[in-house]
Amino acid sequence: MTVRLEQLRRCHIAVDLGAARTRVYVKGCGLVVDEPSVAAVNTRSSALIAVGAFAEQMTGRTPDYIRVVRPVSGGTVVDIEMAQRMLRHLLGDKLRRQLRRKPRLRAAACTPHDSDPLAQRATVETLIGLGARRVELVDTLIAAAIGCGLPVEKPSATMIMVCGAATTQVAVLSLGSIVTAERMPVGGNAIDHAVLQYLRQNHQLMMPSQSVRPLHLALRGNGLTPEGPASTEIHGRDVVTGLARSVQVDTAAVRQAIHTPLTTVLDGLGKVLRDCPPDLVADLAECGIMMVGGSALLPGLDQMLRNATGMPVHIAERPDVCSVLGLGAMLEGRIQPMTLQPIRH
Repeated sequence: MTVRLEQLRRCHIAVDLGAARTRVYVKGCGLVVDEPSVAAVNTRSSALIAVGAFAEQMTGRTPDYIRVVRPVSGGTVVDIEMAQRMLRHLLGDKLRRQLRRKPRLRAAACTPHDSDPLAQRATVETLIGLGARRVELVDTLIAAAIGCGLPVEKPSATMIMVCGAATTQVAVLSLGSIVTAERMPVGGNAIDHAVLQYLRQNHQLMMPSQSVRPLHLALRGNGLTPEGPASTEIHGRDVVTGLARSVQVDTAAVRQAIHTPLTTVLDGLGKVLRDCPPDLVADLAECGIMMVGGSALLPGLDQMLRNATGMPVHIAERPDVCSVLGLGAMLEGRIQPMTLQPIRH
């Protein structure tokens, strides 16, 4: 991080291309874009119809000639051209004109930990297509840790868990660098799928995919905890008849369905702790785990980690935007790294 900070301070724009949402931070302006990473395309004319929240509302509701696409999957750009078109419309004409005035536009972007060179190249190509002359790549784990206020530059251990839509990343940081990290292919989408499968198999009920996350948040704090109500009413479509109906669902069973795919996350967390030096693990017992990312708000996830590790677990104040705010802090020069000078005899 020490070497990269000087280059990051020269950047004008920071982009976090996530599987669920795209966020853009402009130096001097702050967070200017926070929209879903979705675009709707007319397949007959190849024209872009909608992007962001409006395009997400079209999911599952479009005629045959309109296709709703997600150009980012698992933190990796899978369709460079569509990602560029989506970003252009999300930025808007006024902001694009403002950025074009920069003689040598520099951009910074988040990349998942241990991403392959092809995925990194796709992110760079996407931003170059928007006019960037140079693109700096920053590990999502470091950006998120800075964004939620962790003292990553100090010689003490801090543990960050980035809960994304497609992946979950865990790392132990010290002296501004990653000591040990792991990335698991389980995120909010896998948990949503587990709830949908449970309702289909046990209650013959189909739910719109867009209703699963509001269901999680509605149950948070009183539904998916042992102290909450024993059952809750869920509306959906009957698998056999196709008619709308509502059922009473046991919240303990929903809690179990959510926890099943999270065993992979616990395995990855255990591997990170086993690979971590003992002195740093002792620090973690005091400061605990910081959870960031949109899926960090899933009900019961923080309590599950407390029970599994015995360590304190905290959720960031604004967990969904920590990564891009961390990039913004590096762009604005608000981060002062610990400088380690060689000893001269």
